[in-house]
Amino acid sequence: MKFYSAAERIAFIATLIAVLVLALLPISRLDEFGIDIGFHYDKANHASAFAILAFLGSLGWPGRKRRLIIFLALVGAAIEILQGTSLIERDLDVFDWIADCVGMACGLLAAICANWISRRVN
Repeated sequence: MKFYSAAERIAFIATLIAVLVLALLPISRLDEFGIDIGFHYDKANHASAFAILAFLGSLGWPGRKRRLIIFLALVGAAIEILQGTSLIERDLDVFDWIADCVGMACGLLAAICANWISRRVN
């Protein structure tokens, strides 16, 4: 039995939108809305967001993991480039992109484990 459905795809898209909004709004706007992006550690925010995206994406599109990783790596790079502009008022940091990639690896590993467990149970 394959461990994916439309629910994972919808969750992936909703999470991607949330990550993009949180990553691309200037900090001053987030504070204005009373939004605290959590953990108070930027690298953990990046890694956890991209771990969740990789997990949901690999469950939603199990045969397209390579494309998913390329897409997420490009999204992470684009976020960093845009954060480096004066419009976003944040800092461009290559280590944030590395944290994104580490998160992706963790998310893929979690999805592989979830699929393995699902096959064992069924």
